[in-house]
Amino acid sequence: MECKLEIISSYLAKIQFTRIEKANAISKNLLNEFYSHLITLRDNSKIRCLVITGEGKFFSAGADLEERKLMTHEEVIQFLNKFQEALELLESFLFPTIAAINGFAFGGGLEIGLACDLRLGQEGAELGLTETRLGIIPGAGGTQRLARLIGKSKAMSLIFRAKKISAIQAKELGILEEVFSKIEFENKVNEFISEILRCAPIAIRLAKKSIQEGMNLSLKEGLKVERECYLKTLPTKDRLEALKAFQEKREPNFTGE
Repeated sequence: MECKLEIISSYLAKIQFTRIEKANAISKNLLNEFYSHLITLRDNSKIRCLVITGEGKFFSAGADLEERKLMTHEEVIQFLNKFQEALELLESFLFPTIAAINGFAFGGGLEIGLACDLRLGQEGAELGLTETRLGIIPGAGGTQRLARLIGKSKAMSLIFRAKKISAIQAKELGILEEVFSKIEFENKVNEFISEILRCAPIAIRLAKKSIQEGMNLSLKEGLKVERECYLKTLPTKDRLEALKAFQEKREPNFTGE
């Protein structure tokens, strides 16, 4: 097993890359397992958040180059197609997805992180889309997602130079939301996730939908999407529970209804 899925609680899922001896490089087997786990989570209506991380010192070093050099042209295309499909599936999840980048994340490894909603980094980690040093370009969405995240010029600067940057630099550029020390990393990631899980799950999903769909529209059209999503929260039991909890001065107990 090179990639494992764990349901931490009724609401939180964790995917961890466990190919430590190969720096969590993305082999065909790891990709197949990753894709299978995503399919499982897609069909689980109870999950409210997904965290993706790596075991050891690497989040993921990217493609397994030793395996890649033995692949035919057709096999490379098939691999790339499945990788793109996996990241599009990850990006389509209704619930929040978080990349807990515990170590080095290069090439396809960083592309997985970019397909998540949020990215949290460990101090000492390095990140980079380094494919141009290998005679190729990011091929699983890296050029598109990075440019949309930090802007065209900054993305070009990093990709053209195959630049590796520190977690602190990545936060300054807006790639990472937070950077935590190695000692505190796991606890801080859990605290971050717990803040999400304390909120109403329907509201979280509709907020994500509003942001994602509105980003590609004019402000006027985006406001219409926001209003549609807002109106869907009004008849929910969670909204009534929040009002009742406020009145009773207690934490609300959200059920996702």
